Amino acid sequence: MDKEKKIFLIKAVAVGLAALVLIGIVIAFVRGLQPGGEPSEPDASQGDISRPTEETLPQPPSNPYFATDFSYGVDGYLHLTAGKSVVGVDVSEHQINVDWQAVKNSGVEFVIIRVGYRGYETGELYADTEAQIHYEGAKAAGLKIGAYFFSQALNDEEAAAEAAFTLEQIKDWQIDMPVVFDWEYVSSSARTANIGKTALTSATRVFCEAVKAAGYTPMLYFSQAQGDDLLELSELTEYGFWLAMYRNMVYPYQIDMWQYTSTGTVPGIDGEADIDLYFPEG
Repeated sequence: MDKEKKIFLIKAVAVGLAALVLIGIVIAFVRGLQPGGEPSEPDASQGDISRPTEETLPQPPSNPYFATDFSYGVDGYLHLTAGKSVVGVDVSEHQINVDWQAVKNSGVEFVIIRVGYRGYETGELYADTEAQIHYEGAKAAGLKIGAYFFSQALNDEEAAAEAAFTLEQIKDWQIDMPVVFDWEYVSSSARTANIGKTALTSATRVFCEAVKAAGYTPMLYFSQAQGDDLLELSELTEYGFWLAMYRNMVYPYQIDMWQYTSTGTVPGIDGEADIDLYFPEG
């Protein structure tokens, strides 16, 4: 056999084998088969296939506002100029001897009070020592009131315990604003350092559902990094979003409340203060 015929036959055989392999791949794909002819099993690394994918879940509504839609008023607080916004603060036992009438007179209309927290090392639940004092002072000054719990829940069971603790603390309060699940990443040494997105999203839902069942408005607090990396926000769209972002409002999703600074100045509160904007039409 001459050289040209040998080359031709070798190429023909190679093309034929490649075609057979391609046909086999197509047939296996169509039939959903793995090598060996058995029906393929779901890849465990992809999670529970019964869960809706991110593409099929309703995505949070888009943020309708731009940085240019906000400006500072004569009261020194940031305001939404393209719609309605309400100025508020959030406090804990780190703020003491608050002059709530001075806070109210400055233009603040609501306060979100921390009622308790879970220790990020011990895992124990603790009541905020100033919560009742803050409530009584703010109520007397005519401020609207909400509550939050600083969570370090690892799972649904701990989130349920935190919700029960929160509801017990506020059972005699008049609540006008949301009751908030405030889970935050602390450090690589915290007991919650390695929590996954699925676990935290589920724990958030458990807390919020308990709050809703008790007749309050649930809300979750998060930073942009936490919203991106530790929460499936598309699974939590039925609850209010409270975003901590200490720069211009550049965020893809619509939020209900914005903590725009943690170093603000508020008459009646000594030292730096968290200042928030609530969007009642959001």
